Amino acid sequence: MNTLSVLKGSMVIGIAAVCAVCCLLSPRLAIAQDEHADASLRERIKQRVAERRESRQGDEIDSAEGLKIQKPGDYVRSLQHDGFTRTYRIHVPKQYQASGSAPLVLAFHGGGGDMDYMANDEYYGLISKSDAEGFVVVFPNGYSKFKSGKFATWNAGACCANARDKNIDDVGFVRKMIASLTRELNINRQMIFATGMSNGGMMSYRLACEMSDTITAIAAVAGTDNTIRCQPRKPVSILHIHAKNDDRVLFGGGAGKKFRDESKVTDFVSVPDSVKKWVVHNNCQSTPVRTLEKPGAYCERHSQCEGGVAVQLCVTDTGGHSWPGGTKPRGSEPPSQVLSANDVMWDFFTSMQTANTFTNKIQ
Repeated sequence: MNTLSVLKGSMVIGIAAVCAVCCLLSPRLAIAQDEHADASLRERIKQRVAERRESRQGDEIDSAEGLKIQKPGDYVRSLQHDGFTRTYRIHVPKQYQASGSAPLVLAFHGGGGDMDYMANDEYYGLISKSDAEGFVVVFPNGYSKFKSGKFATWNAGACCANARDKNIDDVGFVRKMIASLTRELNINRQMIFATGMSNGGMMSYRLACEMSDTITAIAAVAGTDNTIRCQPRKPVSILHIHAKNDDRVLFGGGAGKKFRDESKVTDFVSVPDSVKKWVVHNNCQSTPVRTLEKPGAYCERHSQCEGGVAVQLCVTDTGGHSWPGGTKPRGSEPPSQVLSANDVMWDFFTSMQTANTFTNKIQ
């Protein structure tokens, strides 16, 4: 056998070996490619589903523009404001009739929360209260850097987090939202109220400062007045509910040690200073009258205010940073059950409406 024959034989053997290896690897390569293709396909399907869902939601929102909500139920709406898509939930009570006007309560979630959390009836009970009393309750979503809207905050002045740091126009959003709500629903414009938990309570205070032409009364729960500028055009009734042992927004002022990053909050104004500020704003009687006293809680009211409004403080001994009468899924201390924030709030709102109506008749 000559050298050329040997070389040819070696080449044939080498080619055969390469082919054999390729044959062995090709199924694995094919499997890997198929898995990659499957993963890509799954991602594409998920993306298309999400796009279709968003498209359908957008269609619902667009089709609702200019139309009235005719029946009770739960609705989700979005609007564009200041370059952002802002979202809110609406609960229309069982007894709502488009032929009659209904009170409106805006319920602002706490910092790091979202509209779905605030609308959870197990935690806050506002939907049940809405159905019992007949008011429309709306749960706006604060500013969030996430598309889901989770971990949202409100720009309440000196607090809080990204909404404050980016100077988000939450007041403008609320104005636009109310304008949209009054087109879709028959709202009693003399009974537009705001309430909120923690950062949401602070946001309610800001609305009292900057939207006194629209907001009749507020009820701030576990959130003090940390506005930077406050020049209300007219008196606004103020209810403040706070636990004496709140470990986050401290009753006596300052931020509790439980905040992981204090730069995201502020040196909170105390409860007494918040109340005093509005006693002066509303030109109320300086000495309060005790309206409720029971083991574990009390309420006191400053009356004889300008425009028939009032400033009321309700304090629980326990409950920490929470919504009295509600529940919370986590935390070392459950909310106080000595009084119900919802009951006290609604009694206050309706009593202020009666006082305002009486004052207007006299004038």
